[in-house]
Amino acid sequence: MTRQLHLNAFLMSTGHHEASWRLPESDPHAHVDLAHYVRLARIAERGTFDSLFLADGPHLWGSVAQRPAGALEPLTLLTALATATEHIGLIATASTSYNSPYNLARRFASLDIVSGGRAGWNVVTTAGADAARNFGLDAEPAHAERYARAAEFLDVALKLWDSWEDDAIVADKAAGVWGDDARIHPPRHKGTYFSVEGALNVPRSPQGYPLLVQAGSSEDGKDFAARYAEAVFTAQQTIEDARAFYGDLKSRTAAAGRDPEHIKVLPGIVPVVGSTEAEARAQEQVLEDHIVHTHGVANLERLLNLPAGTLELDGRLPGDLPPDTAIEGARSRYTLVVELARRDRLTVRQLIGRLGGGRGHLTFAGTPEQVADTIETWFTQGAADGFNIMPAVLPSGLDTFVDHVVPVLRGRGLLRTAYGPRRTLRERYGLPRPANQHTLAPTPV
Repeated sequence: MTRQLHLNAFLMSTGHHEASWRLPESDPHAHVDLAHYVRLARIAERGTFDSLFLADGPHLWGSVAQRPAGALEPLTLLTALATATEHIGLIATASTSYNSPYNLARRFASLDIVSGGRAGWNVVTTAGADAARNFGLDAEPAHAERYARAAEFLDVALKLWDSWEDDAIVADKAAGVWGDDARIHPPRHKGTYFSVEGALNVPRSPQGYPLLVQAGSSEDGKDFAARYAEAVFTAQQTIEDARAFYGDLKSRTAAAGRDPEHIKVLPGIVPVVGSTEAEARAQEQVLEDHIVHTHGVANLERLLNLPAGTLELDGRLPGDLPPDTAIEGARSRYTLVVELARRDRLTVRQLIGRLGGGRGHLTFAGTPEQVADTIETWFTQGAADGFNIMPAVLPSGLDTFVDHVVPVLRGRGLLRTAYGPRRTLRERYGLPRPANQHTLAPTPV
């Protein structure tokens, strides 16, 4: 079969553009409205997307004046969406910095069971002093320490998901034997960050364990992805940068002893679609005109670790910013933003406009055919296995993409026209069900 795109719908309240909530069509309360998310999930399923994705963080980010703030806890929301959909994968973000392996492994296994094998985990480490202080810490852990903790966290979670063999439930009513204790394997893990004794208190789930997704693009992040990730959400502004990232990550995955085909790279794209290019540009301009620049300046200063009042709206970024290796926070996003500003010689005002739609992800305004051209070019020229679709405005942007861009991609043979017999999220991504480390080899796709 011809290689086909993987599409993920990245859902964010009223849309990814920071000013989307100000449009007449938008509901400022959509971020806590279950019906809103059910509608979005069903639109994405109509477009035969592989999955949908919810970002999350354990703190209130930025100023609540800027845009709808706060979010429903993603595993809770996805459990509700599992009952409102049939096919689409359900990916939640959860932090290894401020969770425990036992509770989180149980929650993801439960979502996988409830959804019939459609769960995915976007594995993140959490940067920022604000989050640290919510958990009794005076400062955020160092970048390298966060990834070391994440690696041990994943190792423990994998042991927990494998603590039940697939056939541990015997259900022999005549003999009075419900399960086989010999097929239960407590982790008995004692490490640097975690001590976990007992087996998980939920059986092994349909996928074995959820699809593992990762979104960091720093050196530590790429090494972590090469070791564990099965899908990677990333941000690049140019096809040249995307091809370099793609090739590097596939090489690191092979060096880690894994099949490079078992890690899918999905850059983010914010598509603004119009019946003509001029119409799409006009839509983009309306959104940019609604940006409140004082918020953008404050966010940039926070990202760049600059004192408040450092940046001038019509000036450029300071020439003496520290190298990314000195940044303990969101290192890869810091690098992307600084390189974008330097490469295109942007003023702070212009940079805020460029970041307003997708926070550094590729933003593209054009006709359905032009959007499809960009997606196809990146896909066929070694820059992507698919895309993280990030509509600027929701639900209208997702509706437009599904109604007008998806048919073009299907017409070019790049996207399925129906879901077909493969039911689990792993099967959608062309991945094998992982073997339980205590029993058998992987089941072929």
